[in-house]
Amino acid sequence: MIDLYSWSTPNGRKVSIMLEELGLPFTVHRVDIRKREQFEPEFLKISPNNRIPAIVDSEGPDGEPYSMFESGAILVYLAEKTSSPLLPAEGRGRYETLVWLMFQMGGVGPMFGQAHHFMFKPKEDVPYGKKRYHDETRRLYGVMDRRLAETAYLAGDDYTIADIATYPWTARHPRHEVDLGEFANVKRWYDAISERPAVQRGMETIPDPV
Repeated sequence: MIDLYSWSTPNGRKVSIMLEELGLPFTVHRVDIRKREQFEPEFLKISPNNRIPAIVDSEGPDGEPYSMFESGAILVYLAEKTSSPLLPAEGRGRYETLVWLMFQMGGVGPMFGQAHHFMFKPKEDVPYGKKRYHDETRRLYGVMDRRLAETAYLAGDDYTIADIATYPWTARHPRHEVDLGEFANVKRWYDAISERPAVQRGMETIPDPV
């Protein structure tokens, strides 16, 4: 059994989608970041960087309970735990998957997140921040679009954890004022992933607050 500590953010939804794709049983524990519950001592024992998502696997690598944080690491762990083709075991496919996973972790997540911060219901209007992160977000969409002109999915012909990691961030495109119609290959990829039942379930594990 997996205990998932999460909220309705793109990073949180990566892991709920992954668990649904793998068909693993899991229990959801909501960590309401609006109420700063991520700073509660009990949660910090699981995620010392006070960030969601985090998991506790009752049957860790050594058979004992194991907790971990960092969404990309969790995706790799769950894929390897289940020997899932969502992370190929070897060869070019494995490395391409890790490359595009790191692209999400180092680029898409931080930059799209900053675009959200400065552009979606900001507490203060900061034109420089809005332009800087909107421009960088559009640049990253361009990188994805050129890649997806050559391949069905980010890592190649097959759907992988790289797509699972990137999709929930792309789902927030209205918040960073990007029209997917301008990036035809990203839109084709996004629409295809949106049709996956596991993705639909994972995106609704913790709905957006009203």
